[in-house]
Amino acid sequence: MNANKPSGKVCPREFFRVSEHVKYLEPPQVLAFERAFSQWKDSAKRADSIRARMRMWLIFLLLRHSGARLGEILSLDDATCFDVGSTAIRLGSEDRKRSVPLPDEVFSQIMGVLDGPMGCGARGDFFHADPGYFRRICYARGKEAGLPRELSGPNVLRNTRAVEMLRSGVPITVVRDVLGQSSLDLTACFQQFSPEDMHSIVHSAQKAMLRQTSARNSFVGHVTRIRQDSVMAEVVMETRSGCEISAVITADSLHSLDLKEGSPLVATVKAPLVNVMRCGRETAGSARNRFHATILRVTDSPVISEVLGRLDDGTDVCALISAESASELALQHGDEVEFWFKALSVVLNTVRLETV
Repeated sequence: MNANKPSGKVCPREFFRVSEHVKYLEPPQVLAFERAFSQWKDSAKRADSIRARMRMWLIFLLLRHSGARLGEILSLDDATCFDVGSTAIRLGSEDRKRSVPLPDEVFSQIMGVLDGPMGCGARGDFFHADPGYFRRICYARGKEAGLPRELSGPNVLRNTRAVEMLRSGVPITVVRDVLGQSSLDLTACFQQFSPEDMHSIVHSAQKAMLRQTSARNSFVGHVTRIRQDSVMAEVVMETRSGCEISAVITADSLHSLDLKEGSPLVATVKAPLVNVMRCGRETAGSARNRFHATILRVTDSPVISEVLGRLDDGTDVCALISAESASELALQHGDEVEFWFKALSVVLNTVRLETV
């Protein structure tokens, strides 16, 4: 029976909703935006253009990963604002200073530019640029990424970072401090819950549930459709990024789990039940769940190879395939592939709602 009924709490970060008034980007949109900016930066030919575009790129990275306001970044003194020991950036005015950690690779890239030839003679005001000009650059790159103008501005990057932190489990009070907001009320618009979600959060625990399974692949979402006959049922769930996962369980399991449209749940799939194929190749079979991904890593052994990939929405997926199959595929980091698995291979983990 491919269904589990765990106890504990649902992790709040997986199910909250963002206010409809907040404009932010989902993971695939962020990737497209970053890619467009990076390609624009790399396409510069003249030395002055290369330096100018690199400045815009680093400003973009700081906005993307710090959640800062555009004005804060453009007024930075790059000679004193970076804390090398903690890979953090110091932001804010005298009365409301804050230190925001940056990803190691982003911090290294920024410091590499500032300490290199491009930073010579410009230390202290490297990020000083016209805000209107930077916004125009953002709008142009957003257009190239297929984003509407209202989702291409600097403030959208700030909102996106707030949502990302909340989804990663960062407490809302910490998010408030990272953003430099004076009131929790200003931050609350990023994280809202329906009554159903609140019940799940209070009375169940997703973390405890995930620890009870050995499955490498987990997808979090809500039930969107259910079809059943007297013996079996098909349950379709949608992840927060819009991916659909199909699972087939017994009618008895459907009844015992008390699944309905809108129910939060986690779908898990063990790595040996996941197949991988290069994009463009025709694959036979009836697997309902097929997802485009990019290879992150292939770990070989004489018998079994582990293939780790990342879906377009940022979710990591793992497959265990035979060493012979891995040799035939000859997969490398960055290759585009398709991960697929049957609906019968999906295990549904749902929550038990209780009354206090």
